Amino acid sequence: MSEIINRVANSPIITFKLENYYPQGERVVLDIKDQLFMEMILREKDFRAYVKEHDWAQYQDKYVAVTCSADAIIPMWAYMLLSVKLEEFAAHIAFGTIDDLEKELWQKALDKIDYQQFEGRPVVIKGCSDIKIPEAIYMEATRRIKPFAKKLSYGEPCSTVPLYRRPAKS
Repeated sequence: MSEIINRVANSPIITFKLENYYPQGERVVLDIKDQLFMEMILREKDFRAYVKEHDWAQYQDKYVAVTCSADAIIPMWAYMLLSVKLEEFAAHIAFGTIDDLEKELWQKALDKIDYQQFEGRPVVIKGCSDIKIPEAIYMEATRRIKPFAKKLSYGEPCSTVPLYRRPAKS
């Protein structure tokens, strides 16, 4: 009987696991809809009173998406004023939905990666994850890794879908 050899473990393939870069922390939405008069009009005096009296410490070290779910025209200064207050407490602030916040956090995580580590190597971008990773992030990771990788695939090292192979030098 011959010895079983794990060729995947012995290969030069780098498995890139996006979930390893997931920014940990609580995500919350700050919806200013309730601060509008009749959910339509932002009154400066009332809004400034809300900003002054609101408990901003509840956002300590949290990732905050700031939005207005009402169909109203909100002056830009209102969002800027919220940003001034939140900046003291929140780990990160984004304008938009929770999905917008997630994409922004993932982009920041991708910005911190040293892609030189993939130079000339076969890379597999791992497919299955316990957390939801937006499709846009898989696309962005592919775009960033491709210039360095010798070969790029998606899936698991034992079962991959080929995406790219660097042309041989002439």
